[in-house]
Amino acid sequence: MTHDKELLLVTGGARSGKSSYAQRWAEMRSSSRLFLATAQPLDREMADRIRRHREDRGDDWLCMEEPLEVSRVVSEQGAKVGVILIDCITVWLSNLLAVPLADREILARVEALAAAMKEAVCSLALVTNEVGWGIVPENPLARRFRDLAGWANSLLARNADRVVLMVSGIPLSLK
Repeated sequence: MTHDKELLLVTGGARSGKSSYAQRWAEMRSSSRLFLATAQPLDREMADRIRRHREDRGDDWLCMEEPLEVSRVVSEQGAKVGVILIDCITVWLSNLLAVPLADREILARVEALAAAMKEAVCSLALVTNEVGWGIVPENPLARRFRDLAGWANSLLARNADRVVLMVSGIPLSLK
């Protein structure tokens, strides 16, 4: 299985099939795969989610957990595997907010990820969430997260070769 390098951004709402779509795409691209997990098992529910994702992927994946330094991992691993799947960008943003970092520092990290994606030899799939389609959040932190997610998604989409929006398990090609 050899494919030309491609950068894919998969976006959509919660439980829309984003991760499954990205996983299938990555599995079709290369047998040398890295799953870059940004989630942290900070509570029992998240630990269960992480466990289920691992079981869904099986043993055919190398897995690295990195909640903050995503672009560094892409830079270091981008020539060692055929494809990297990053799941997920919005969880990564939440992690960066908790550091805490200023908006400009967070967006600089997103720009560094976009640059690392372009420099990587391998294909990449990024999973993210569309969070700005609902009501305006009532508190400043939630509004800040919504805005950062929108800016990050826009920047990453501009740098992607393909953008797929998942709606009710159906992939809609946007780019």
